[in-house]
Amino acid sequence: MTGRNVVIDGIDSKVVLNNGVELPYLGLGVYLLSSGYEANEALIYALEIGYRLIDTASYYGNEYDIGKAVRESSIPREQIIVTTKLWNSDHGYDNAIKAYNESLKTLGLDYIDLYLIHWPVEGLRQDSWRALEKLYEEGKCRAIGVSNYTIKHLQELLDQSKTVPAVNQVEFSPFLYQEELLKFCKEHGIQLEAYSPLTRGNKFSHKTVMRLAQKYQKTPAQILLRWALEHGVVVIPKSANEKRIWENANIFNFSLDENDMQLLNNLNENYRVSWDPTYIV
Repeated sequence: MTGRNVVIDGIDSKVVLNNGVELPYLGLGVYLLSSGYEANEALIYALEIGYRLIDTASYYGNEYDIGKAVRESSIPREQIIVTTKLWNSDHGYDNAIKAYNESLKTLGLDYIDLYLIHWPVEGLRQDSWRALEKLYEEGKCRAIGVSNYTIKHLQELLDQSKTVPAVNQVEFSPFLYQEELLKFCKEHGIQLEAYSPLTRGNKFSHKTVMRLAQKYQKTPAQILLRWALEHGVVVIPKSANEKRIWENANIFNFSLDENDMQLLNNLNENYRVSWDPTYIV
């Protein structure tokens, strides 16, 4: 199962979400980027070389710096997709509205492009989703979605809501190949977006990844990112290092053949570097 019917051959390649908004296939994740100089400089460099999707969250503590870099960039605001997220302690209808407004103020922007529920908090997530629907209806964000939702959580949302989430952001790599979740999202018009697509570097030395890197004259990181793109998945690798930010963007001038895609598909071992939402009721 791949996304090979989609042409993904440049850093400006985009997918059209279920509400018509265009989302770049490559973005910059800023989790664990310290506030201040590091986050600001990383984002400015990424924008300079063509990144147009930035993924932050209230939990990350760097929304101010991300917003500042976007405002000071020479790139027109409408060309940059800014994502932020509702944290667990802010769930519930009124709390979610308040949290959105606080994120917007901290970012210093007029609107948020993509607003996500960060985790499917038990007992409150549906009220939070109603709040996101309200924000979307009022034009305060261009698209809404979820993060760390399993099929169970998505089905619950679809059964109880009139709005299909535009995005589901989850941990996704060859070592955590969530094939059934990917299939479910595609069937329901939900774009899957991969965080930690590089396994935080923990699998770069795997023999299959290294062999393919040598075959394609690419780095292990580029092999893992291209694999996700071939599945039609948006990727948001995190880095503050200019060399790696550039490296992660240099993935549009090659393609993995079907046999090598299958080799990578077969590496799945349910390996996670983040929390597991599977058992959230």
